[in-house]
Amino acid sequence: MKKLQIKTAQNVNIKFTVATVFQRLLAFLVDNVVKFSYFYFANKLFGFSILDDAISGDGWTIKAMEVLFLLPVTFYSLYSEILMNGQTLGKKLLKIRVINIDGFKPATTDYIIRWFLRIVDFNLFLLLFVYVASLGLAAYYSLLVVLFMFGKMVGFFLILSTNKSQRFGDMIANTIVITLKDDVEFSQTILVDIQDNYVPTYANVIKLSDNDARIIKETFKTAIRLNDYKTLIKLRSKILEVTDIKSVHVSDKDFIDTVLKDYNFYTQNM
Repeated sequence: MKKLQIKTAQNVNIKFTVATVFQRLLAFLVDNVVKFSYFYFANKLFGFSILDDAISGDGWTIKAMEVLFLLPVTFYSLYSEILMNGQTLGKKLLKIRVINIDGFKPATTDYIIRWFLRIVDFNLFLLLFVYVASLGLAAYYSLLVVLFMFGKMVGFFLILSTNKSQRFGDMIANTIVITLKDDVEFSQTILVDIQDNYVPTYANVIKLSDNDARIIKETFKTAIRLNDYKTLIKLRSKILEVTDIKSVHVSDKDFIDTVLKDYNFYTQNM
């Protein structure tokens, strides 16, 4: 598996294992099974023939209902990654996750960019195919099918050929997909010793991901060892930005130490 070393904004090197193209392909297939399952069972349950009978010949209303019917499939990967911290059901099953190129959880806008640019990664020639096919050029049908299939695999080829295994949407959104299969090693890097009677201070730490906590801990340890107070200030600012915490600690060191302990408290007791 490809290893990737990233230097965070706090000048700390973090190593990740990049998800392979086959892991991402399998996750993609699982997600498509989920989409087709939704379409099949939802159509069986709420067949459009029922809508046609219920809506007496109102074509626009029927089209609107069809659009609403397809919304969960259309936006599946977008809302899944936002709500599941960079994962869809397929990614969760394959133990891979989308993260920002700096190692932190991507912003909502990053997820939106990734989702929107799927049209380049997976549907590059779809509009051309539909347009030319509508002209009735049957003689070019085989070529169109080849173009259509190639357009579906643009993202696949980019993941294979780019240094950070990124499809076009990843490159524009500054995201990468990493593997979480080394769960034991990964979880050990975020653990902090807390007492049984520990009382947390900042509930908003649950907005952090495990990867965020790992970067915070490693950056914190390095800054303390080197007496790097500028990095502590930057790290505190980043935490406040991501979590919207209202700090009650004056000391940067005490604040970050408390955040790490609180994160461990909530993740161990949820």
